[in-house]
Order: sequence, then C-alpha cells, then structure tokens
Amino acid sequence: MTMKAIRYHAYGPPEVIELREVPRPEAGDGEVLVRVRAAAVNPGDWHLLRGSPYLLRAVSGPTRPKAHGLGADFAGRVEAVGAGVTRFGPGDEVYGCAPGSFAEYVTVRADGPVSAKPAGLTYEQAAAVPTSGLTALQALRDKGRVGAGHRVLVNGAAGGIGTFAVQLAKAYGAEVTGVCGSANVDLVRSIGADHVVDHTKADFTRTGRRYHLILDNVGNRSLSDCRRALTPDGAFIPNSGSGGRWVGPMGRIIAVNVLSWFVRHRFFTFVTRENAADLATLAGLVEAGDLTPVIDRVHPLEEVPQAIGYLERGHARGKVVVTVQPG
Repeated sequence: MTMKAIRYHAYGPPEVIELREVPRPEAGDGEVLVRVRAAAVNPGDWHLLRGSPYLLRAVSGPTRPKAHGLGADFAGRVEAVGAGVTRFGPGDEVYGCAPGSFAEYVTVRADGPVSAKPAGLTYEQAAAVPTSGLTALQALRDKGRVGAGHRVLVNGAAGGIGTFAVQLAKAYGAEVTGVCGSANVDLVRSIGADHVVDHTKADFTRTGRRYHLILDNVGNRSLSDCRRALTPDGAFIPNSGSGGRWVGPMGRIIAVNVLSWFVRHRFFTFVTRENAADLATLAGLVEAGDLTPVIDRVHPLEEVPQAIGYLERGHARGKVVVTVQPG
C-alpha cells in the first residue's frame, strides 16, 4: 500500500520539496497508525529544509538530509493499532507529534506524544496546537511558574507560540503585555492581552514597566535591554534569536546560559518535551474555553512548499496549517 507524502532529498529552498507516492507505514507493536487529516507548519520545518543553522547538520546530515519527511504536528483518526495497544482504537480522533506528518499516514507510539483530539476543534485547529502549545505551556508553567498577580510580557505575541502564550498566561491569572507589529495589535488584544506594545512605535525595554517574566519569541532586543524590563527577581526565557548561519538561535541560548551565572535575574532555556500528559492538559484548556488556536492560513498538501516559504518569511499571524486529507 502507498500514500502521498512530502519528501526532500537535498537541503535548499522550498522548491526542492516534492509530493511523492511512498510506502504506507504499518502499526508495529505498541504503535498507532493515524490517518492524518491536518498538519501544522513549524519553524523546525524550514530549518530542516535549509539545513540551517549548520550546527543542525550534525544530527540531520552533514551534506544531505538523513530523513526525508517534513512536518511534526498532526490531527486525524486512528486507522489501526499494533499489538499491545489498549489506549486507542480504530476511529478514535487524536492529535499529537510525529516526524514526517506532511503525509497521509503516520505512526506514533501509543505511549508517546499522542492524545485525544480536543472536542469542538476542527482537524486543522487541532493540528495547530501541539508543538507551539507545548512550548508555550512548558515555558510559562514549568520554567516561569506563572501565576496570579504576575506581569508577563510576550515578545512576538502574534506568532504561533506567542498567541498560545498570551492566552495561557491569562488563564494562569497573569497581567499580560503582548508585543507585536501594527497590523496585529487588534489580534493580540482580542486573544486576551491586557496591554499591547506596537514595536514599530515603542521599545518595550524602555517603557519603564517591569515584568516578572519575559517570553522572547523574537530576539530583537539585547539581553541587557531585556534585563532592564525585568523586576529584580524576574525571569527571561528566550525562544529565538540570531546567531548567524552556523549556530542560529543557539547563539542567544548559549549567551543566556553564560549570563545566568553572573546576574541576579533568572534566565532559563529549555527543550520542549513532547508528551501525552501535556497534550491532554492543552486539550482541557481548549475545552474549558481558555485556549483557542489562531490560524493564519490553510494550504492543501501539494502547497507545503508555499506554506513553509510563507512561515519562513516571518509574517504569519498564529499558525500555518496544511490540510492533508480533507473531508
């Protein structure tokens, strides 16, 4: 049996991507085979496609990619389960994380990052949640320990992670300031931000306001400038930044780790943990009305190159999603 799937065999621009017929995977022991209905685009997709920063190639392949699929987030229906799987059954609606999700079918460990799809969401909306939602959740809850009375600033509040972070911080009782461009001020306010800073008109590090936590999804201000906007015991969590073609955002993360030894402020870095428990937590927040995915645009599977190119240009409002199998 075969399926349609996105493949790339050389590093380069979106034009190197191909839609191919490939063998359909089968559910092995302890695995779930999911018929993918929708998948989301993430920055990791264009980093893998470009082989950039070059440090990434130590894992993905020095001169050409070792793996040929793209996509990480999915939503769909369970098609079949392997031996020993009791948590899911055929027909269950699920969502989660699996490499190569720009494909008609994926397999994922039943005890891995897969959970029941949030009730009331379309497949496209559900596919928008996993990676960005998990990143925002773990940054605010686990590292920032955000709670009632905290002042939280989200730099890049209109992006994929930012739109989730604004809503999650509000759900945890924080006073939230979102930083975005002029075109996105109304959007950021509509998802719950108490204050919005238009970065084309004001510098959030020079307004005189102090925050208990800054989640930085952009990396367009120096670390010393960001420290000026923190309370004395405030926390800073970088989720992006520059560092050139060799190390990319890792350059800012390395700088944060070094600086944390010498300053009073709390500087945190982390790697998002893909897991079922947090996917279930996000689903609960969606079903409680505290979290709604923001989707910029939806592309069909054959337009994955355009979808990745659009996200790479850096102007997406919320998430870019791919409909893999409509209906």
